[in-house]
Amino acid sequence: MAHPGIALFYGVSFWFMAQILALVFKYKPEFTLTMVSGCLLVGPFLAMGLYEVSRRRERGEQPELSTSLTCWDGHIGSMAMLVLVLLVLELLWGRASLVVFAVFFDTGMPSTSGVLEALFNPKNFEFVLVYLAVGGFFAALVYGLSVVSIPMILDRDTDAISAVLTSMRVVFSNTLVMLLWGFVLSLLVFGALWPWGLGIVVAGPWLGHASWHAYRGSVAWQENPAEAVTLGSSN
Repeated sequence: MAHPGIALFYGVSFWFMAQILALVFKYKPEFTLTMVSGCLLVGPFLAMGLYEVSRRRERGEQPELSTSLTCWDGHIGSMAMLVLVLLVLELLWGRASLVVFAVFFDTGMPSTSGVLEALFNPKNFEFVLVYLAVGGFFAALVYGLSVVSIPMILDRDTDAISAVLTSMRVVFSNTLVMLLWGFVLSLLVFGALWPWGLGIVVAGPWLGHASWHAYRGSVAWQENPAEAVTLGSSN
């Protein structure tokens, strides 16, 4: 609400991602979950601009769209390493999706009009279970690696390895809370995609700012900036 122009820019960017996903579902449904993984890869980096807006507001500074778009340029090394790791996971996820389709889908490649009927065909029950298990594994891995690491790199200019380790430590130290947070994110995103993905224009920036504060609420810093403390680890 304080910076509607910036929020609208990022909201429309998320909306374009949703439209690309819809086109893939329409013409190449077998690649849909692969594209979802791509959104999981691109989304956090796009949200980095929103993290920068929240970070500046916390400091009492005036956020600007231009600075939010270039906030990554001072952290190129760490971000490049993190991009490489997530890109490898994305490629593995895409390959695994195609393998699952080839091995377990028994009724032929579904058309767009019949994709739901094909998925709920009893012959494809095993395929649905395996596909969800494989997709869930990679989604959880991407989530665990990036949920804290990206805002941490922006906030503390730490290296990618330290950021990823801190992110995983937050997840393992607060497993139920982080599972709930991931479920809430997924629920609101998928809910915002109906109808026509228009809800994501509002929900995308909102969740971006919320994710920054989730990071701030889960990682504390000692006097030595290199020492991160995971909150809730003793509970």
